Amino acid sequence: MRFEGRVVAITGGGSGIGKEVATRFLAEGASVAINGRDADKLRAAAQEIDPSGERVIVSAGDIADPATGAALVEAAVSRFGQLDVLVNNAGVFNPKPFLDLTEADYDWYLDTILKGKFFAAQAAAKAMKGRGGVIVQTGSMWAIQAIGATPSAAYSAANAGVHAMVRNLAIELASYQIRINAVAPAVVETPVYDTFLSKEQVRDVLPTFNAFHPIGRNGQPGDVAAAILFLASDDASWITGTVLSVDGGVTAGRQ
Repeated sequence: MRFEGRVVAITGGGSGIGKEVATRFLAEGASVAINGRDADKLRAAAQEIDPSGERVIVSAGDIADPATGAALVEAAVSRFGQLDVLVNNAGVFNPKPFLDLTEADYDWYLDTILKGKFFAAQAAAKAMKGRGGVIVQTGSMWAIQAIGATPSAAYSAANAGVHAMVRNLAIELASYQIRINAVAPAVVETPVYDTFLSKEQVRDVLPTFNAFHPIGRNGQPGDVAAAILFLASDDASWITGTVLSVDGGVTAGRQ
């Protein structure tokens, strides 16, 4: 029970990696506040994770609005009395060629991925100041390595900003005993692909990416969740400012 008595806030906690992270934190003793844009989806996830309703609360809102991150932190502190861990997991993804990207596309990525994580981290750090804590960001392999099959210039740029933020905040927040790290996943089978592909396309396309990973398979939410919980735990107490590749070997090279 690595997180007994601790309080965790998770953005993008209604499905995929975020929901799996919430489930695992709860199983290891934590109380959890989850955020997402869809209030009904959040409530359904909370009911599934914790039918008692005692250790999971929801805070709905678009993380692109800085007030949403602040509201999530406030909800966690008000209900559970403190905040020990923030998992900044919310994100968006929809590959589109650079020459087709619009200003609205650009703003969508930067606001959700970079601005959202920036101000949620700021709100969390203010709550953690004086007692310490941990922030874990979900970055991306696409910020480290470009993939021709999935053109993602704006998405990659936003996540590169997240990676840079991790290094900067690790230095700024160290004196407050606040650690910050990130995971950088490759292809993980989550509902994000349902937002721009049909169910038939997801079924047909995702398996073609198995061989893209040297380990030979796509990632699952649990693969990333395990890394996030490690970085949030006392087992990683001497790790800060790190971007951990959780990518089946993609950034190591090719077979």
